[in-house]
Amino acid sequence: MGKLCRLLLSSLPRSDQRRWGEMYVRGLLLAEGRKTMRGIAAVVGRAAMQSLQQFISTSPWEWNPVRRSLAGYLDREIRPHAWIVETLAVPKAGKHTVGVERQFATGLGRVTNCQQSSGVWLASQEASCPVDWQLALSASWVACPQQRRRAAIPDHIRARTPVQCAVDSVVEMAEHWGLTPRPVVMAVTDADLPYVLGAFGMHRIPFVLRVEGSLPVVTTDPAQGLGGRRVAPVRRVVDELGDQAGAVEWQDLGQSRRRVTKVVGSRVGLPMSVDPLSHGTGTPSFSLVGAWTDPTNNRPTEYWLSNIGHLPVPALFRIAKLTRRVSRDLHEVCDNVGVRDFAGRSFRGWHHHATLVSIAHAISVLSRGEGRRPAHVEQPLPVRPLIGSQR
Repeated sequence: MGKLCRLLLSSLPRSDQRRWGEMYVRGLLLAEGRKTMRGIAAVVGRAAMQSLQQFISTSPWEWNPVRRSLAGYLDREIRPHAWIVETLAVPKAGKHTVGVERQFATGLGRVTNCQQSSGVWLASQEASCPVDWQLALSASWVACPQQRRRAAIPDHIRARTPVQCAVDSVVEMAEHWGLTPRPVVMAVTDADLPYVLGAFGMHRIPFVLRVEGSLPVVTTDPAQGLGGRRVAPVRRVVDELGDQAGAVEWQDLGQSRRRVTKVVGSRVGLPMSVDPLSHGTGTPSFSLVGAWTDPTNNRPTEYWLSNIGHLPVPALFRIAKLTRRVSRDLHEVCDNVGVRDFAGRSFRGWHHHATLVSIAHAISVLSRGEGRRPAHVEQPLPVRPLIGSQR
């Protein structure tokens, strides 16, 4: 643990900051129950509590270089197949913790008092780890001078939704972090899709997006018997292609078992109102993947849209289902090292805590021997760079 901590925290300018960072990570790994400052101090020494509090909440160390170092290390160690976006809604009592208010949380499916954030995870079949986090702040939060001052929110921070936070993270990672390009996997509503397509298309970022069944697409593939050019919701298009679906075997990384799922694919376009970068209505720019993941339902239950034109449908589906790996590691590893436990008022403190939680998560995964694949093991998914779209 100590060696990796020192490597990843080497960008911190002072030796005492690096020491407190290592102590905090040790506390995240070893403290029982919720990772409160009191619990962490009980592990590393109660006399350290005030110094740890200052190190997390007010010390002016930059978290982005630490996250970039972690991502580069994991890019080499676990050789990820995809970058997975995972949004996180954390119910909270009261209203003083930074970002907390009564709001609709997509991940919870209800209105509740909570804090929302987005994380970008590097994921292989063997392991996954978060490397970047962004805290979503509402317009009411950033518009209130008292709240901004109390949470020490920098002047340049503006209101952003979890989806906007995720896109900002992905673009920053793709453009400036020097990582091996991988497909981005995330769930997107119909309302958010134009924004995501515009940002990812402009930066030529490959993606596999889970979309809603109501999304309108333009069918353009005569080989699949869908008739001429027409606009229809993806649920109808996939349902009509059901007779052409094939069985795809895949590893359900959430339950550690092999599964077989009925899957079908088609080339589709999008109306110009949905795809801001389209060169004309219905241009066949995307691969649509539909899946019957619920064995009790004879209707398709998942729909995915990708700009990766050179991969077959089974490969795109297996990439999409890496979300199962992240869901499992979030609950089995990241929750255990305190990803939901920050209760401070400081914007900087939240980012510091999230950064050190990511390091603790990586140490927990790698110390168990997960993530590192022997060189002779055949890769189950294509791992060559996937840059840009086949448009």
